[in-house]
Amino acid sequence: MHIEIRGAEKLSYRERQVVVLKETGKSAEIIAKTLGISPATVNTLFNRAKGKGYEVTIIIPGQEWGVGQYADDSEE
Repeated sequence: MHIEIRGAEKLSYRERQVVVLKETGKSAEIIAKTLGISPATVNTLFNRAKGKGYEVTIIIPGQEWGVGQYADDSEE
């Protein structure tokens, strides 16, 4: 799995960190501990990033779905 943030150039380094962690399901408390900041700061950074308009795209290679280059072709 690969996560791509479109519009990341609009975000500060810290906003990008928070966005990646939030978009992968981490709570504000876990992010705060990880980054050494308060949960309130996490929420502020995330809301600021959302206001700048980014888009997250998750790319899952075909082989993880049983299709694509490494799929078993014997069932054609």
